[in-house]
Amino acid sequence: MTATTDLTAADFERTVLENELVLVDFWAAWCGPCRAFAPVYEAAAAQHDDVVFGKVDTEAERELAAAAQISSIPTLMAFKAGRLVFAQPGALPPAALEQVISGLRALDVASLERADEAPPEG
Repeated sequence: MTATTDLTAADFERTVLENELVLVDFWAAWCGPCRAFAPVYEAAAAQHDDVVFGKVDTEAERELAAAAQISSIPTLMAFKAGRLVFAQPGALPPAALEQVISGLRALDVASLERADEAPPEG
């Protein structure tokens, strides 16, 4: 049993919208850094059952990768309450991934929404 979920164009949006905390790893089998990051990602998934850890194979899901504007892999995206709040290319070491997860949990999405609704200054 794997702790991660393979995502496709058919279930990506539903997964992001129906779960509070979602991380998505965009990867490809031929990508060395992706293969190096995979066990780090799997280990974090096993430790954080309150977070959905999704994986998108950019070779199989080219349209989804294009829609997500993936230009480099691996790319990690984080969603909270259906909203993209973090995106970074490159394989993260375990401690950095833990920081992303902690930040995701602590992030107040309501404050982001209020900021979006505020009139521009000036």
